[in-house]
Amino acid sequence: MTLQLVQVNFKARDDSALGRFWAEALGWGVSSEGPGVTNLEPVGFDWPDPSAVCVDLVRVPDPETVKYRVHIELATASDAHHAELVARLKELGATPADVGQGDTPWTVMADPEGNVFSVLKPRELYRDTGPIAAVVVDCADPRAMVRFWGEAIDWTVHELTDGRALLRSVKGVGPYLEFRRTPDDEVVWNRVHLDVMSDPVEDQAREVARLEGLGAIRADVGQGDVSWVVLADPEGNEFCVLGRG
Repeated sequence: MTLQLVQVNFKARDDSALGRFWAEALGWGVSSEGPGVTNLEPVGFDWPDPSAVCVDLVRVPDPETVKYRVHIELATASDAHHAELVARLKELGATPADVGQGDTPWTVMADPEGNVFSVLKPRELYRDTGPIAAVVVDCADPRAMVRFWGEAIDWTVHELTDGRALLRSVKGVGPYLEFRRTPDDEVVWNRVHLDVMSDPVEDQAREVARLEGLGAIRADVGQGDVSWVVLADPEGNEFCVLGRG
């Protein structure tokens, strides 16, 4: 298997401004592959590498405000670090968010465009993930999602229950991919989605066919003639298989 989870993709009204926020939040560098696209990755990072899942921000005319099924969670090293990070994020333009979380050991916030994310209290599980502890996908059936995504990207399963599933690169580096059971399994238009890429990238067509064999279906989100292929996983979450642009 040659697929690798390489980035989280945000649709944005202003990719440059939102990119500056997330670059400051993560301590990463900023680049651009063209107008309307802002790329974030660790400084000195040789992309792609499983030690980090990067962030891509793509400008779209009017991103809808919906309940997002994909969000990121940030790691902290101590209670003091958690408090400092939350305060710094507020200074950068983040705001507290209430998604019905109640009394939890994490702080829920929204970035300047309303994308919800969490800042976790320190946990041993996430001590070596880098600034992004986990990419979280809300779903109806974590076990079914692991059957698809575990085969799709060949990551190791670290936890599997009816309520939650955790996967991580077989190299034991980078953030976790978490599938979290939620009562609302409505399929919605996602402003945030996952991007995967084959290695070598010339295997794109072969990997797309393999994913379709696992249960993915082609999706049309108005992408037109592009170098990537848009698919939807068994619960309708869109993701892209990148090709060579």
